[in-house]
Amino acid sequence: MTEPKGNFIGAKAAFFHGTRLLTLQRDDLPGLPWAGQWDVPGGGREGDEGPEDCLLRELFEEFGLRLPPERLLARWALPSISNPARVAWFFAGRITEAEIAAIRFGDEGQGWALMEVEAYLAHPKSIREMHGRVGLARTALL
Repeated sequence: MTEPKGNFIGAKAAFFHGTRLLTLQRDDLPGLPWAGQWDVPGGGREGDEGPEDCLLRELFEEFGLRLPPERLLARWALPSISNPARVAWFFAGRITEAEIAAIRFGDEGQGWALMEVEAYLAHPKSIREMHGRVGLARTALL
């Protein structure tokens, strides 16, 4: 992809605690892409925010967690799964027990879970297009 860092569609991340992955079940609303499926934190860009700011804002909105950019341990600019002609950023990081205990699920999504990576990849409601990215992040961190 040749799209510059400042021109991207959104950002998502695989956050691991050991071999478990932080996930959320998307809302089940008509017209919502991947409605009711299990996803990882992240979402669309707002205004002129950068990739890290986009991801960390979404993490706060979805889980109530505020992490510094230094906690993002790996990053990739990849074709967006919703619009392959555009760039989306994908990050990998780790979360601690204290951060898990501090999760305050927001008003986006139906719920959240820490899933074993293999359970996420095998789940019938996981987003298939996300599997390769989760695998890439797992290889980088685990």
